[in-house]
Order: sequence, then structure tokens, then C-alpha cells
Amino acid sequence: MEKKLNILLIEDDRLEVLKFTRATSNNANNFNISHVINGKEALISLKNETPNIILLDLNMPDTNGIEFLTILKNNRTLKHIPTIVLTTSNNKKDIKECYEIGIAGYIIKPLKYEEYEEKILTVIKYWNLNEFKT
Repeated sequence: MEKKLNILLIEDDRLEVLKFTRATSNNANNFNISHVINGKEALISLKNETPNIILLDLNMPDTNGIEFLTILKNNRTLKHIPTIVLTTSNNKKDIKECYEIGIAGYIIKPLKYEEYEEKILTVIKYWNLNEFKT
């Protein structure tokens, strides 16, 4: 029996969470999604459960995406978790900094829902095929 992909979605915007849920609803039996609203909550969540991948928004209150990434990638027991930035920011400085910290991918949220859905499902499909699941 194949293991389900466990995804941690870190997103503070309720509408973005609804959009993500809608985009993944037809394939929801292939993975489990946990959701938190900021980096601080994510760090607490990671004490109890280790996801296979993290989908991370950058612009959040409290502990933002880059602060969270820095903490995550400096943690010996958590730094292996592939983290994909899912954001509206196309700021070259943000992109460069995130890759320097150690992300697995950087996806800019498209405005068109169909494009958003395609990108999300492609990411999930890739990581579902990946042999890294623990």
C-alpha cells in the first residue's frame, strides 16, 4: 500500500486556503493536508508531526516565510523537509534569498484559477512520485 503524501500548508490568507482546498479537492484521497497560518504555528506543528513537504507563503504576520525558512533549515532534524514557496511575490531578492536558504522550489501564484490549480496539482503529483516519503 502506497503511503499518502503529508503536506503542511503555511498560509494566512483564508481565501488562498479555500482556493488551495478547491484546487486539490478532486485528488484529496492521495494526500493529507495540515494547515497553519504562520511560521510560528508551523514550528509548533512540526514538533508533533513531520510532513513530506511544506508549501509556504512568504508574506505572513508574526513569523514570516523567510524567517520560518531560516529557522527550519538551521534545525538539524527538520532541514531535510522539502519546502516549496507558494507566494505572490516575484521579487528577485526574495527568490534568491529563498534558494540560498535551501528551498526545493519557488512558485508564484498565478491570477487565473485554472493556472493556479494546474501548478498546485503538478507540485503534488511530483512529490507524490518522489521516493522521499518517510
